[in-house]
Amino acid sequence: MTIHTDVLVIGGGMAGFCAALELAEAGREVLLLEKMHYTGGSSAMSGGCLALAGTSLQKKNGIKDSDELLTQDLREVGQQEGDESLIKAYVDNQLETYDWLCAHGVEFSPLVSTLSGQSVPRAHALDPADTIRLLEARCKATGKVTVMLSARAERFVYNESTARVEAVRVQMPSGTQTVTVSGKVILASGGFCQDKEMVRRFAPLYAEAVFVGGAGNVGDGLRMAWKLGADVRDMAHIKGTYGKHPVDMTNDHSLLAAYKGAVIVNQEGSRYVDESLSYKLLGDACMAQSDHTSYQVFDQPIFDSGDDRVPILDFNRRLEQGTLLKADTLQELAQMIDIPYGILKGTLDTYNSYVDAGHDPDFGRKALVHHHGELVRVETGPFYAYPSTAVVFGTYCGLRIDAQMHVLDVFGDRIGGLLAAGEVVGGFHGGAYMTGTSLGKAAIFGRIAAKTALAESTAQHQKQAAHPAGAAGVAV
Repeated sequence: MTIHTDVLVIGGGMAGFCAALELAEAGREVLLLEKMHYTGGSSAMSGGCLALAGTSLQKKNGIKDSDELLTQDLREVGQQEGDESLIKAYVDNQLETYDWLCAHGVEFSPLVSTLSGQSVPRAHALDPADTIRLLEARCKATGKVTVMLSARAERFVYNESTARVEAVRVQMPSGTQTVTVSGKVILASGGFCQDKEMVRRFAPLYAEAVFVGGAGNVGDGLRMAWKLGADVRDMAHIKGTYGKHPVDMTNDHSLLAAYKGAVIVNQEGSRYVDESLSYKLLGDACMAQSDHTSYQVFDQPIFDSGDDRVPILDFNRRLEQGTLLKADTLQELAQMIDIPYGILKGTLDTYNSYVDAGHDPDFGRKALVHHHGELVRVETGPFYAYPSTAVVFGTYCGLRIDAQMHVLDVFGDRIGGLLAAGEVVGGFHGGAYMTGTSLGKAAIFGRIAAKTALAESTAQHQKQAAHPAGAAGVAV
């Protein structure tokens, strides 16, 4: 059986639904395939933050931000390895995407936080699962988007004569079917955090990390594109997110007391990293410690500075769960985490002296997070410790694309008919990651892919009209 569509979107997460809605509102017929029996994927399981600059919400909160500062932070956090064209595409389109989401009824928290890699508060929080459901409903309401669940894309059908992807072979409950496409295919299939062997291949450091993410994130979209010769970016920069409790196998988020002033110590009681770094780099550093575990140690004033509305700063919930350890004295806390009291006290005394001096000669910590927030002493009981390891929520690497979301092959040429957005693409983050840029990238790049499909549709239709009898496609 053959199904035909104008534009095919593979993947029912943030990138897929933003692309589909953009296309549908421009009058295009869209078929969206989701291989699971439900939509959302890793997007719905995410921390629910978008990194945005210059928004009305920031202005309402008296926060000064700009495209220039966002660009600077993205470059620095990515260790100068992010693709400049993709950084520019993100920055140039992020504010308009925020307004677009708001116009479609997406509700953001009134609180704007400063999280990993941000020089000012720019983490705009939303409920990710509710947002995906809303976007899906908006898509269906247009009458232009058909969503097919339990539909797993298996192979692209590439026409050598027209030099483009013209169909996709799909495994459905009724059997294998072919979906032919007159326009573009937008690949938004997610990453591969659930394929441990693929993670081990590219990032052996994380072979023993905790893995949490969409159950369908096994890299099948990557494999389909690789078969066509697609290039990849940032595979060496797969990072775990620091702050996951080492025995928590749920989808719960990390806790980042370090970004409020906590000190990170290993099992030996020593600091080993600048706590203000991106939690991706903190993850790397943690995986090199004994048992891949460390402790975020902090005091009552830092506990009081947490925020229940932000999952990674929700200290109260972790205390109620029993995962956050609490003791009246530092000596009692040291006993709870099996670190000699004298060593732990010496570590904190040294750190507090650095705070007073305004200089950390050991690791160069200058702020709470990135360039934001003044350091605070850790000295007022009760004291707290959160056992922490690194968790792979997403792979933050993947297909090489250009600023219009065309997938590029190993020679830098476009693979005809194929666009990509979301976690399946690489090149944007570079060496590390800013909170909110994964979900932000999905929304922004999904819409850019849709706009590219729209802009190029006229030329494609003209080409098809001029060559109505192309050679037979070959499934690859």
